[in-house]
Amino acid sequence: MSQLYQRVALIGLGLIASSMAHAMREKGLAGEIVGHARSAETRDTALEIGLVDAVYETAAEAVAGADLVVLCVPVGAMAKIAEEIAPHLARGATITDVGSVKRAVIDAVGPHVPEGVHFIPGHPLAGTEQSGPRSGFATLFANRWWLFTPIEGTDPEALTRLKSLVEAMGANTDEMAPDHHDLVLSVVSHTPHLIAYTMVGVADHLRRVTHEEVIKYSATGFRDFTRIAASDPTMWRDVFLTNKEATLDILGRFTEELFMLQRAIRMGDGDMLHDYFTRTRAIRRGIIEAGQDTDAPDFGRGAPKKDA
Repeated sequence: MSQLYQRVALIGLGLIASSMAHAMREKGLAGEIVGHARSAETRDTALEIGLVDAVYETAAEAVAGADLVVLCVPVGAMAKIAEEIAPHLARGATITDVGSVKRAVIDAVGPHVPEGVHFIPGHPLAGTEQSGPRSGFATLFANRWWLFTPIEGTDPEALTRLKSLVEAMGANTDEMAPDHHDLVLSVVSHTPHLIAYTMVGVADHLRRVTHEEVIKYSATGFRDFTRIAASDPTMWRDVFLTNKEATLDILGRFTEELFMLQRAIRMGDGDMLHDYFTRTRAIRRGIIEAGQDTDAPDFGRGAPKKDA
């Protein structure tokens, strides 16, 4: 694949950014990859493992001369970063993000984007519970969806170029309206994470009563809850605070479903439970058939980590 961008600046060097760096380098998609992270330890690690060609103490330094800037920081940090880098963005450059919420990112970043710079919000539906510059691997985006939520006046050539980049990294692309994106993600990602955090919290309380038995005898169901709940707490705090309405709406619907199941169990309604589980099992099979997961014991998440 030919080079698509001369200089890519990754602002934040966690799982998504490091995976992008590996994938771009493997496919020759960027002439130069530079980065920024707040932590000196993270910056040193990124250089040590060859993740980036150069790393900078400030985001402003990192974006200078870049024709693609990718914001890979928590949603709550987007506004401050956008304000910092705005005077240093090259005319004609594209700025995108990988945030799990889109309306809040548009509201935070949009006002700071200077004329002549293309702002194209994005969201890769890929990840693991790992974080940091050593967590990335080139195949993270393989056959995963990367959603874009173009705003009014988006340059079609800039969007096509950005789509070409993520597709070359193995992703499938699609477009959504920002508010619709936030509603869909509250169903498929945000609320499930909140439920996982809650279930692990309940188990933690119970563990203190049962002298470690909850942890010692954890079956696969609880094990997978703990995997989800191991995700970055700063990121998820910001997701719930910035996608509040959609998450509360879906959480309310979940509560209604839970009450219905409680009643079926209390009343011994086996037919209702069987029908309900049959329908929901079919959804799980559909996810596997769509290539978005596997029925392997590790759910296909055992991809090897690469340092360079």
